Amino acid sequence: MQDIQEKARRIRLVIFDVDGVLTDGSLFLGDDGQEYKAFNSRDGHGIKMLQQSGIEIGIITGRSSEVVRLRMQSLGIKHVYQGQLDKRPAYQELRDKLGLSDAEIAYVGDDVVDLPIMRLVGLAIAVNDAHPFVTQHAHWLTPHAGGRGAARDVCELLMDAQGHLQRVLQSYL
Repeated sequence: MQDIQEKARRIRLVIFDVDGVLTDGSLFLGDDGQEYKAFNSRDGHGIKMLQQSGIEIGIITGRSSEVVRLRMQSLGIKHVYQGQLDKRPAYQELRDKLGLSDAEIAYVGDDVVDLPIMRLVGLAIAVNDAHPFVTQHAHWLTPHAGGRGAARDVCELLMDAQGHLQRVLQSYL
């Protein structure tokens, strides 16, 4: 765990996949073709606390969805890349735009399409219910499943490693 804490201390940007990470991977489609997803409110609050701690948040997802745009807008996430079947160009663009090194970036994924980025970043994180091949290549596995608190786990890991968690939690007392 000490190695994970050291990696987490360097992180300035965390990038989340959406389906299977910020959601449980379920896709609900209405008769009208409208797509629905369920997001965990505690994950969302963790993301807001992490932003207040000075860490940038990015989203890179293979699917495109209006509900994702709306949810990310409500969380104040500016770096949103949808429809990225190959996620590497979006990753490189965001890394370069923010002037970061790979070692300063964490990526949270759940499936094999996330591996190309996970192999580049300083802290590769898989959600608890990720595909077994993905967990083999992760530095850290979240205690909770995707859409069920995994993003909050990541946020609290980073805030703790960087000395912000207790201050942030105490601010609620």
